[in-house]
Amino acid sequence: MFPIETFQRTLGKATDIFRQLEIRFHLTGGLAAVYYSEPRLTQDIDIVIDNTRTRATLNRFLENLEASDFLFDAESIRSAVSSGGMFQLLDNRESLKLDIYPRELIPGELDRSVEREVFEGTMIPVASCADVVVSKLVWVSKGSSKSRRDVRQMFRLASEVDRRLIEQLSDQLGLGSLLQEVVAEQHEID
Repeated sequence: MFPIETFQRTLGKATDIFRQLEIRFHLTGGLAAVYYSEPRLTQDIDIVIDNTRTRATLNRFLENLEASDFLFDAESIRSAVSSGGMFQLLDNRESLKLDIYPRELIPGELDRSVEREVFEGTMIPVASCADVVVSKLVWVSKGSSKSRRDVRQMFRLASEVDRRLIEQLSDQLGLGSLLQEVVAEQHEID
């Protein structure tokens, strides 16, 4: 497990690039789940970025990465931005990996981002609680058992408003019955 300062430094370098190029983004995945739920181990940083703006600034984006501490493959990034796939950056100094998703997994998720103090004194857009739960539910549909636990825990702690949005978004993606199944599962003994 990396110390929190490693996550903070790596995330700061990436968000500086996104902000310089005015690329909307938000934190998602394990770190966002920790923010809304309980501490757990995570080995990487997951970020969703706006594909339209990334396409428009792609050459400058790659130039900024070239001048940074990140190791990357330019052709993989071009392909991911073109197809809406995923690409990775590796912080050469911190040895921490970032998974970058140049597309919204949940329609409208970037519009629902919330600015949060993720690290002391550091405000970063984070996917909404509902979007984190539903994106984790998508991963459950692909076989992720760790995401099952995240969905149960975050749904249990979510506000009534967030629960209704989680149910609505899950239904829109055809995952409503899976949500009911996962939420009904027994919690592990704490």
